[in-house]
Amino acid sequence: MANLALREEYPKIIIENKINAIGKPEISITKLAKGNPLEFKVRVAIMSEIEIADYKTIAKKTATEKIAEVTEKEVENTIIEIKKMRAKTVSDQQPKTDDKESIDNNKDKEEEELPEIDDAFVKTLGNFKNVADFKEKLKENIKAEKTRKANDKKKAQMMEEIAKSSKMVLPNIIIESELDKMIAQFKGDVAQSGGTFEEYLKHIKKTEDDVRKEWRTDAEKRAKSQLILNKIATEEKIIAPKEEVEKQMKQMLNHYKDADRERVRIYVETILTNEKVFEFLENQK
Repeated sequence: MANLALREEYPKIIIENKINAIGKPEISITKLAKGNPLEFKVRVAIMSEIEIADYKTIAKKTATEKIAEVTEKEVENTIIEIKKMRAKTVSDQQPKTDDKESIDNNKDKEEEELPEIDDAFVKTLGNFKNVADFKEKLKENIKAEKTRKANDKKKAQMMEEIAKSSKMVLPNIIIESELDKMIAQFKGDVAQSGGTFEEYLKHIKKTEDDVRKEWRTDAEKRAKSQLILNKIATEEKIIAPKEEVEKQMKQMLNHYKDADRERVRIYVETILTNEKVFEFLENQK
């Protein structure tokens, strides 16, 4: 009954007193006796008010980096890397031998004989009509990647400038939460590559606590950026389109069938809202 009462009363206390609480509260019951009122104390982290900088002016001043055209040398260098990767794949499929002379001969052969780029070869790489079509699409992909990197750089510069001129106090719980997300994401990336986080730690001869200490500065930056984006979204009444949220939620839940629906919703809404905020900032003239 005490637990039921706390679940009902705690949200009311937060709302009525306009407490901007974050994280899980620490609740201690101070009086629990038959025929007497329930008494308890609550300790919770609160988000301090953010004095955000003039983000519109900063957005106007943040220069857009001009995307350089893709050179033929960049295309050729990428093709060479693709040829090396394909040659390595073929080599890995060959029968292994312990004979040193054979190993040396095979190595020399791999270095000298990379596959030729012809129509037949490019068709094995994807839906390409011929070499000319392959090179044109490769050029487009390289330019798209350069554009993405330039946009990411601009966003990072914008957030850094806004954060530098804003005033906020980051509760430790937010930094720790960001570190948790960074560690979880990294564990997922390692698992996708066929390894484990424990193996990675063993390889670098560090503990998870060591990694968290090293990543703490980046976690603070990421947390500040997210708080700034949240503040701008609130100030400018920017929200993620409901239809797009539902669409992306469905895609994610189809891929991650065991994922918690509410967590997925929060994640998708955050990502889409962030994108809308950056669009708003980039459109400041």
